[in-house]
Amino acid sequence: MSAILRLLRALSDPTRIRLLGILESEELSVNELQEITRMGQSRISTQLGQMQEAGIVQSRREGKRTFYKIVPNPESPSCDLVKAAIAGAREMPPYGADQVNLKRALLKRQDLAQVYFDQVAGRFDRSYGPGRSWQALGHLLLRILPPLVIADLGSGEGLVSELLARRAKRVIAVDNSEKMVEFGAGKARANGLKNLEFRLGDLEDPPIEDASVDLVILSQALHHATSPPRAIRSAHRILKPGGQAIILDLLAHPFEAARELYGDRWLGFAEADLHNWLEEAGLERVEVALVAKEDGPPYFETVLATGCKPG
Repeated sequence: MSAILRLLRALSDPTRIRLLGILESEELSVNELQEITRMGQSRISTQLGQMQEAGIVQSRREGKRTFYKIVPNPESPSCDLVKAAIAGAREMPPYGADQVNLKRALLKRQDLAQVYFDQVAGRFDRSYGPGRSWQALGHLLLRILPPLVIADLGSGEGLVSELLARRAKRVIAVDNSEKMVEFGAGKARANGLKNLEFRLGDLEDPPIEDASVDLVILSQALHHATSPPRAIRSAHRILKPGGQAIILDLLAHPFEAARELYGDRWLGFAEADLHNWLEEAGLERVEVALVAKEDGPPYFETVLATGCKPG
């Protein structure tokens, strides 16, 4: 097969064109491409291998990682065909989300603390250590929480609110279930938590004054919202300048039964969507990261998204 035919064949697949759109300006590892596209490692490696055989991309090894980039200054007509493929990639539906996730992947390269945490989290419970557990670590971290005013939106019965209230200046728990609010308020009274207040309301328009809280938490609550962007805009509204919003929720998944089993409106969220919604709400220093994966079906993954209100 001639070089031109190999090139045309390599550029005939939408997945390979998508990868070219991501590699247009950056050299990336297979792991980074996985994080950006959410495709499997073997699928990405196969597509890259075919493009490498056609002379479109080249690779280099760095330790255990293999990095890929588009061959610089390819000869015509290869140059024109690759440029046309990249132009086509910009018109594909995943392009916008891929560019947001590319930005996140490049920021993560610089975040050595995140790399270290990933390594620690992976081995934390692998071997027994007397007195060492996530429960104990949680209590340790809770002790260093500063005295903040916190809003827990979509709080349910208030498990997270109750924990935070033991160290926070004040916690306002908002839920749209009257029974949940009554139960949570009763439990707070029984436990002597005078700084924990439950309010009946919608997380998309919480009954909280503008610019009145230091921290807004949406813990496994956003997927119950009718309009997640509206809920995030409301979080921005009630935050003080310099305050922070934290979202802990499920990564987008195909487990349709969650709608009936748990009352979920949304089957999780794409990282790029969370990133865009936080920025569109006016929050800065936005970070979105995958923080947990379940070992058993339906293999839910948890994503953490944060952003700060300009001070």
